[in-house]
Amino acid sequence: MPRYNYTARTAGSATAAEGTLDAFSRREALHLLQARGLQVVRLDEEGGALRPLTGANGNSTAAAAQRLGPKERLPFLEALVDLINAGLSAGEAVRLLAVRLQEPKLKALCASLWARLGEGSTLSLAMGEHPAVFDRQTVNLIAAGEATGNLKEVLSRLIQYLTEQRDLRRKFLETLAYPLFICCMSGGLGLFLLFYLVPKLLAILTSQGRDLPLAARLLVNGSNFLLYGGPFLAAGLVLAIIYVQRWRQTQAGRRSSDAWLLRLPVVRDFVVQAAILNFTHTLAVLIENGVTTAEALRLTERAVDNTRVQEILHEATDRVIEGASLCASLQRTNLIPPLFLDRLAVGEQTGHLAPSLRQIAQSYQVDLSRRLNLAVRISSGTVMFLTFGFVAFLAYAVVSSLLQVSSGFRL
Repeated sequence: MPRYNYTARTAGSATAAEGTLDAFSRREALHLLQARGLQVVRLDEEGGALRPLTGANGNSTAAAAQRLGPKERLPFLEALVDLINAGLSAGEAVRLLAVRLQEPKLKALCASLWARLGEGSTLSLAMGEHPAVFDRQTVNLIAAGEATGNLKEVLSRLIQYLTEQRDLRRKFLETLAYPLFICCMSGGLGLFLLFYLVPKLLAILTSQGRDLPLAARLLVNGSNFLLYGGPFLAAGLVLAIIYVQRWRQTQAGRRSSDAWLLRLPVVRDFVVQAAILNFTHTLAVLIENGVTTAEALRLTERAVDNTRVQEILHEATDRVIEGASLCASLQRTNLIPPLFLDRLAVGEQTGHLAPSLRQIAQSYQVDLSRRLNLAVRISSGTVMFLTFGFVAFLAYAVVSSLLQVSSGFRL
């Protein structure tokens, strides 16, 4: 008889327990755990692998799931919460979406989730099998909502957070759009001058026995370098990027690169602020939905992307479990400014910890947006300055070459 390892929570509790269970099938194991009043978080067969999911049309959805990405997360959650607000349960909402949705990727995602729900799995467990769509933070929040019975509220807060992040990214891209357009236009102009006009001027001056001006010679030498050495530079750059990406996929590489990011003066501020914003927002949502502080801290620290910051927050969580206050534990991390720690201490003493965390998250959101906008303006201004400088240099090189040609004709 197969044996299954499970992680589950007691209904109405946020404390997770692990154990093993003997059952003839995965479905039977899920039913046995649910009969005990347990909310299943994870269920794996010892020495086995998960079976491919199949949709209602009989086709495997595993291939379709490989084409899914983070873009499907927010539309799915928005459609799901709309149906839940209309009175449907989460399972019925997923089933209806799997039937009614017309967009192929969302339909494949819902069919895959419904296949797991049909086996008796929980929504968070089913979503956890799609890491390309749902990150750890999303899965942990959904699991907390299921355990506390506040799934609708968790979904609403999660959608609000994801919408703010999407709007921030969109604003960032819109700000960079015009400088990038100008840069591409100047690059096209430069290629036209380098490979069409300047060679013709060089041929005319050579026939006259004259040399190109200094600026034009620099352009010609630069074009020759890009023509003959550019492919090798591009190949080396691609190989370096592939190597760094594969190195970061290893545990040692990820840890070393994350620690290195925290040593960079400007990048460190963005990394730390983004991590604390994610940490405080997630912790506030979990505490507001009835999860104990210790369990919420354990769930929240896993949602932080930077592994070095995650280790620092893990140490703070250990101190909280040992009996220290949250404010004192976070103070020893040197990640949060004293003013925010004072607000957190007041909230902890008055029993309003979640509102204090949410206010801190909002402050970090505003400050991070301000810093990003400033960085984008500086970057766009630098790009525009370099672009116009390059265009001015091209114009000077062409005009000086034309003057050299015209002086040759007068002679």
